[in-house]
Amino acid sequence: MHDQESPENLPDEPAPPAAREEGPYAVMRNPDYLRYLIGRFIASLGQQMLVVAIDWELYARTHSALPLAFVGLSLMIPMILCTIPAGHFADVFNRKKIILAMTVIVALASVGMALVSYFALPVWWIYVCLIVLGAARTFLWPASAAFVTSLVPRGQLARAVTFNSGAFQLSCVLGPVAFGRILAMTPLAESRSTAWSIYALNLVASIVCFILVAPIRHVHKAKPAEPVSTRSLVEGFRFVYQNKIILGTITLDLFAVLLGGTVTLFPIYASDIFHTSASGLGWLRNAMAIGAIICMFMIAHRPPLQKAGRAMLWSVAIFGMATILFGVANQNCFDNLLPLPNEAWFWFAFVMLALAGFVDNISVVVRQTLVQILTPDEKRGRVSAVNSLFIGTSNELGGFRSGLVAWLFTQPTFLGDKNATGAIVSTVTGGVGTILVVLAVAWIWPEIRRYGKLS
Repeated sequence: MHDQESPENLPDEPAPPAAREEGPYAVMRNPDYLRYLIGRFIASLGQQMLVVAIDWELYARTHSALPLAFVGLSLMIPMILCTIPAGHFADVFNRKKIILAMTVIVALASVGMALVSYFALPVWWIYVCLIVLGAARTFLWPASAAFVTSLVPRGQLARAVTFNSGAFQLSCVLGPVAFGRILAMTPLAESRSTAWSIYALNLVASIVCFILVAPIRHVHKAKPAEPVSTRSLVEGFRFVYQNKIILGTITLDLFAVLLGGTVTLFPIYASDIFHTSASGLGWLRNAMAIGAIICMFMIAHRPPLQKAGRAMLWSVAIFGMATILFGVANQNCFDNLLPLPNEAWFWFAFVMLALAGFVDNISVVVRQTLVQILTPDEKRGRVSAVNSLFIGTSNELGGFRSGLVAWLFTQPTFLGDKNATGAIVSTVTGGVGTILVVLAVAWIWPEIRRYGKLS
């Protein structure tokens, strides 16, 4: 068992091309990586629109936080069940073919949701489609994360991770905005009957992604046949447990998002706290992504982080504080102390979310880069699957937690609206919990505090 791998103990890989002075966008000159980046961006754009549409449609049809909570639960269940085989597949089979196959399944799930929405079928059909979508994403994520390492040399991996994260965050900006504009341009704006068109657009995005990724030149390196055993399947978990740096960073991100995630509650904030429309919901959804994109450009134009461990800890702590401030940023909480118009509180909340997105991107870049550079290639699929399980579970279970807590506290109080009360309590307590998690991780895994240059 070891706490931190030194550079000389890193897994053996082909040496990168001769060292030369490279600009921040040198990785973009790699045509295969560029095709992959554009394809995944388009796919993410469609899925961001889809996620916003699901939340909006469910709340419009039920006016309850509990159905929103079940969105996260529906995506989490297949993630738990499929993570181990997904990691094994990513290490044994051709990763590009896995990406293409799962993209097709995502497209089929989008067709199902479009039909459910168009014909106004019972909402439980939406959860069925989400389970299928969740299973496809579980197989897609580890194959995708490990696939990138075969497209770029080690020296460009941190840049590639940064741009991957930036492309995802850009889709988070444009997706909600496009969702709001599409609904606003329809005769039945903000009606659930128009959500089917959003799901259909995700189908188109999946097809475009397939077309872009299919021609990428990727030679699958056949590995020695490894017997399928319990040990081989759970190797990713064993490796993560032995590497304290990876274990600590993944655990930190898991509990931070589990407690501090508030995205599920945005429809309640938009409708019952800030009294805005679908466009307002779109702005709330893209605030964190805007902050993350700004962070991406700053990281891309700076040398690798010199104190990556401390930067990650501070980033998550600031994330928790920004979440608390977002939670209380409303007219009802401070009407007597600070009488500001509701619109001013809305934009203050937007800034807090942007700050949260900025620091969260630092955490994402550090974690994803460390997972790839500290893991041997023959284990990357399984370790990436564990990483996806931790992070994906935290996102979906965090959505369930925030929605459930909001529902439990839906009691009329001085805040006026019972849904508003629950959403605020859920957000603020989650932010406090995130800060406590940072303190615990810094104490349990001091290796993270001491980790230096991200290279």
